[in-house]
Amino acid sequence: MQQHSQSAIFAAIGVILTTLFWAGNAVVARSTVGDIPPVALAFWRWAVALAILLPFGIQHVYRARAALRQHWLALLCLSLLSVATFNTLLYIAAQSTTAINITLVNSAMPVSVAIMAWLLLRQPTSAGQAVGIGAAAIGTLIIVSRGDLGVLANLNIHPGDAIMVAAILVWGVYSVLLRRWSIPIHPVGFLTATIAVGTLMLLPVYLLEYALLDGYTLNVAHAPVFLYLAIFPGILAYLFWNHGIAVLGPSRSAMFIYLMPVFAAVLATLFIGERLYAYHAAGGAFILAGLFLATQARQSPAQ
Repeated sequence: MQQHSQSAIFAAIGVILTTLFWAGNAVVARSTVGDIPPVALAFWRWAVALAILLPFGIQHVYRARAALRQHWLALLCLSLLSVATFNTLLYIAAQSTTAINITLVNSAMPVSVAIMAWLLLRQPTSAGQAVGIGAAAIGTLIIVSRGDLGVLANLNIHPGDAIMVAAILVWGVYSVLLRRWSIPIHPVGFLTATIAVGTLMLLPVYLLEYALLDGYTLNVAHAPVFLYLAIFPGILAYLFWNHGIAVLGPSRSAMFIYLMPVFAAVLATLFIGERLYAYHAAGGAFILAGLFLATQARQSPAQ
C-alpha cells in the first residue's frame, strides 16, 4: 500500500511538471507566430526530439520489435493522435486565436478525457471527481476572465478555437487508448517508436506546407526554441504523462491540466513582464481545491 502511494505521488509530480512544460509550449507557440510555420514547428520539434532520444531508445525498440509488430495498429493510432496531430493542431490554432481563448479551450481537456473514458472504457466519473472538475473549472474561468466573468460573454470566436476543440478531443482519445492498449515495451522505447512513426506521418504534411509557403529554413536563432520544445514538452512531458496515465488513470491525470493557466500566468510574469493579480490567487485556490477533491476520490475498478 505504501509503495503504491509513493508511486502515485511520483506520478502526480511528473504530471504536474508536464503541465508546466505544456504551458511553456503554449507560450513558445504564440511567440513564434509569423516566424515559424505551424507544421514546420511541429515537424522539427519532433525531429530534434527523435535525434536526442534515439541513442537511448533504439535498444529498447530493437528488443521489443516482436511486440511492436504485434501491436502495430495501436502504435500507428497512438503516434497519429499524440505526435502527429495534437501539437500540430495546437500550433495551427495559435495562428488565429488569442491566448485567453487557447487557455479556455485547453481547460476543457479533463472533461474531454472523462467523456472519452466513459465512451471507450465505460469508466464512470465519481461524485468526488465531478465536484473536483467543477471547482477546477471555476478556478480556470476566474483566471482566464481576469476576475470578470463578463469577459467570457465578449469572447470573439476564432477559427483557432474550433481547431483547439478538435485538439483536446484528440488528446482525450489518446489518453484513454493509451491506458487501454498496453504495449509491452520500455517507456523510453515506446516514446522513441511513437515519435519516429509520428514524425514520418508529419513529413508529407510538412513538405506540403513547405511548398505552399515557400519553405522554412532552419537557422541558429531558432535553436533554443526547438531544443526546448523537443526536450521539455516533448520527451520529458510525454514520458511523465504516459507514466501518469498508467499509474493514476486518464481521468485523474487530466485533472492536472487545470494547473496550466496558473503556470502560464507565472511564465508570463517572469518572461514578458505581466503582473499577478488577486484573481490569479483566487483562481489558483479553486484549481488546487479541485485537484485535491478529484485525486482523493476513490477510483472505480476500471481505472
